[in-house]
Amino acid sequence: MRYITALALPVALLGHSTLANAGSAQEQAKGFVEDSTWTLLNRSVYDQREYRHGARSNGARNAYKPRSERNGYGEEWAYGLMGSVQSGFTQGTVGVGVDAHAYQGLQLDSGGGRAGKARLLGLDHDGHPKNSFSRGGAALKLRVSSTTLAWGEQRVKTPVFSSSDSRLLPETATGLFLTSQEWAGVKLLGGHFTESTDRNASSHDRGFVVNYSNGRQGNAFDLAGVVYSATPGLSASLYTSRYADTWNQHYLGATFSHALSPTRSLSLNLNLYRTTDEGQALSGRIDNTTWSLMSGYTSGPQTFSLGYQKVRGDTPFDYVTRGAIFISNAVQLSDFNAPNEQSWQARYDLGLQTFGLPGLSLSAAYIRGSQIDASHLDPAGGYAYLGYGQGGKHWERDLEARYVVQSGKAKGAAFSVRHNVHRGNRAQAELDSDQIRLAVEYPLGGGF
Repeated sequence: MRYITALALPVALLGHSTLANAGSAQEQAKGFVEDSTWTLLNRSVYDQREYRHGARSNGARNAYKPRSERNGYGEEWAYGLMGSVQSGFTQGTVGVGVDAHAYQGLQLDSGGGRAGKARLLGLDHDGHPKNSFSRGGAALKLRVSSTTLAWGEQRVKTPVFSSSDSRLLPETATGLFLTSQEWAGVKLLGGHFTESTDRNASSHDRGFVVNYSNGRQGNAFDLAGVVYSATPGLSASLYTSRYADTWNQHYLGATFSHALSPTRSLSLNLNLYRTTDEGQALSGRIDNTTWSLMSGYTSGPQTFSLGYQKVRGDTPFDYVTRGAIFISNAVQLSDFNAPNEQSWQARYDLGLQTFGLPGLSLSAAYIRGSQIDASHLDPAGGYAYLGYGQGGKHWERDLEARYVVQSGKAKGAAFSVRHNVHRGNRAQAELDSDQIRLAVEYPLGGGF
């Protein structure tokens, strides 16, 4: 089977490293029940979006409604309840455990003419928001030494395949995922997945969530990676992945921080993706290199950041799952990932703990993209429908305030408000829109 290639490196190293690791995680196992934990997260999200310029947005807004009923207004308000249980591992050479989850989404307010774009709620076949939707799943996990193999439905976080949790409910993925931490400061990962489930979905049989291509779907996703964090202030990662009969994608990332004084520091964050078509090339010709570099200067409670991002290729930078995009200018309303696009970001973050308001933080960002050029995009590929042109440019402004309760019975409860604005010309594919998003979270958790 072809997915064995993605798992070969971690598995090959396992046999050697288990002998070298005297203080492994499995040796410290207390038991299936004794190490078990549970969490219950309550989340309410209100998302309002106003799409500008009339006819331009009518073609894409409320797409499930008759054209005469479409408008430029989107609004969804929903409540989500997310419960999860993570067992410990049985004692012995091979530890056995189970992770399980159950998610429930409830409509608080919306309608067929207002739902769909925010992706908080699931939609029925007529485009009306469901009153409720739910899903659940579990994964069996096996551990030898400090290496764990999970099989089933689970949440995964890597730069090439990642379960997003940026709406009401999180994404999940079905397959095999292996993590190995036999050496301090080095993590090996490998995976083979057969589907991913979107954030507002209730079924598990829709294949993979692909963000931009409307081409035919591949039937498997494989990945392998290594993460290095043994040097203080430095973290680096390298991944390779394959979306079957669609593309091969490789990733290089690094973060570096350097303290100038007890209250001042510098940081750098590099992300680079290389994507080329493979096999049957179900999304058409792809030859894309996308990278970003974000620099930051922190002084006390303030951080000033400046970033640059560049796409080299005649297709947009695309990715499987909603969260597998680690480039710095992928922000609230746009990823700034169009063909040949370059973009800049200026950002300011402020923590108000030094002003007597611990837990309260503010942020502001401005991103500007230009030089979009899709004149050589494959006309028979999966991206031709997006309508990119030449000379595309756009900008986005993001503002956010967030407060996390620091003590008392409500400790950990979080409140956030966002206001986002996006504008662009007709040679880029994003809609002009204004967004307001309010979110409230209250977590509960503990052991058995």
